[in-house]
Amino acid sequence: MILSIESSCDDSSIAITNIETKELIYHKKISQELEHSAYGGVVPELAARLHAEALPKILEECKEYFQDLKAIAVTNAPGLSVTLTEGVTMAKALSLSLNIPLIAVNHLKGHIYSLFIEKKEQFPCTILLVSGGHTQIIEANNLNDMRVIGSTMDDSFGESFDKVSKMMGLGYPGGPIVQEKAKTGDNEAYDFPIPLRQSPKIEFSYSGLKNAVRIAILKEEENQNLNEQTISNICASFQKTASDHILMKLKKYFKVNPPITFAIVGGASANTELRSRCEKLCETYDCPVLLAELKYCSDNAAMIGRVAVEQYKNSDFISINKIDVKSRIKESTF
Repeated sequence: MILSIESSCDDSSIAITNIETKELIYHKKISQELEHSAYGGVVPELAARLHAEALPKILEECKEYFQDLKAIAVTNAPGLSVTLTEGVTMAKALSLSLNIPLIAVNHLKGHIYSLFIEKKEQFPCTILLVSGGHTQIIEANNLNDMRVIGSTMDDSFGESFDKVSKMMGLGYPGGPIVQEKAKTGDNEAYDFPIPLRQSPKIEFSYSGLKNAVRIAILKEEENQNLNEQTISNICASFQKTASDHILMKLKKYFKVNPPITFAIVGGASANTELRSRCEKLCETYDCPVLLAELKYCSDNAAMIGRVAVEQYKNSDFISINKIDVKSRIKESTF
C-alpha cells in the first residue's frame, strides 16, 4: 500500500491506496473552510497551523496500515509554500522512520488522476482543469506526457467565483454559494463582457469580468437595490459569462484539435452549469466525457495516491534530501 498526503492549500487529507488493485483502503479529509470564511479567502499562515494540527490526528488513524506500506507519497507542487511544507515534512519523517521510499506528486496530475480513483487510467485525453488556482486546457497522453495548451493570464475560474462572492459578502468558498444563488436568478439580467472574445489565442482571463461585476454591484448599492433577487441575478449572469468564456475557447480549440476523450477536473469542475455545457459541446464531436466523482473534485489525498501508484510502478522515487516545495509550476509541461 501507499500512504499519500495532501496539504497544498486548505484541505488536510491522507489516503491509503492498494498498489496492485488501486483500491482506496482509507481516505479522510479535514476542511478548513469554516476557519477561513471570516477572511473571505485562504490565509496561508492560518492554513499551515491548521494542517499542523489536523494531519497528525488523521495519521493516528492509519497506524494499523504502517506494516503494509511500500511508499509514502506527498504533494510538493504547486500550492502554498507554507502549507506544502507541512505535508512534505510529515512525509519525510514517515519515509525515514519506516525506511520506505518517498514519492513527490504534482498536484495538477493529482486532479487529472481524480478521474481514475479505483479505476484504470484512460489516455489520450483532452482535459479542462478548473480550480481556485488554475484554469488550463491540457493534452495528456500518459502520466509523463502532459502538455498545457492554454492557461489563465490572471484570475482562475474558481478564484473569480470566490471574489464575486466576497464582493457581495456571501461567504467562502464562493463557488457553491454563487452557483446556488444563480439557480433563482436571471442570467440575462446583466450583459457582462465575455473575456478575450476577439482573441484567437487559447488563453483565459477573469480580471476584466470580475471588474465588470464589481461595477454592477456598486451601481446597485448606490441605487439601494442590492436585494436578494438582484444578488441572484448578478450571480446567474456572472456564472453564465464565466462559462461562456471557457466554452468559447474550447470551441476554437476543438475546431482544430477535435478531442478523442474530454475530461473536466479540479475543484471548480463541480460547477453544474459548466459540466452540462461541456457535455453538450462534446456531443457535437461524438466525444465521451470523463468526470470525477464530486467528492474527489476538490483537493484530496485519494487522487495523490492514485498518481503515486503509477509513479511507484515506474520506480519514480525522490531522495529525502532533494524533495522541495514549489508554489508555482511555470513550465508548459509537467
